[in-house]
Amino acid sequence: MLKSSLLLAALLLPVFSAANAEDYKSGDLVVSEPWSQELPPNAPTVAAYFVIHNTGESPDRLLSVETPVAEKAELHEHVMQGDLMKMQQVPSVAVPAKGDLTFAPMAYHVMLLGLKDRGLLADGKQFPLTLTFEKAGKVAVQVSVQKVPPMAGHAHKHPQ
Repeated sequence: MLKSSLLLAALLLPVFSAANAEDYKSGDLVVSEPWSQELPPNAPTVAAYFVIHNTGESPDRLLSVETPVAEKAELHEHVMQGDLMKMQQVPSVAVPAKGDLTFAPMAYHVMLLGLKDRGLLADGKQFPLTLTFEKAGKVAVQVSVQKVPPMAGHAHKHPQ
């Protein structure tokens, strides 16, 4: 019995380590689950997503993003204008104190424009993305490129 428990623990250790490897911390902020969908053929742009957890007592602000795989990385949001959903660039995004900010499809996201290295935007690859915050400073993350969004088919809620 003890042997099988140890074997199970040894087999699960890489899974838990991989999950923790996707968290990036700076000050009171933790950036987790950075991902991007695989770049479709001939697509001129692609978006990156993640969750920012603020454990601190004061808010912070995401000021900018950059990556070597694109000429420009911009902060964007989706907004309803009449009956149309539109995407627009925003200068910065507030990260609430003791709260989460989710970058996801049809919400806030990082838009990568002028793609330089399409090879890094294929399923199973990773690329670097640097987020610059007003208080926490720079946070470098590795974005995992996936053919299927990580929460596809699952209900995923964050406390408000």
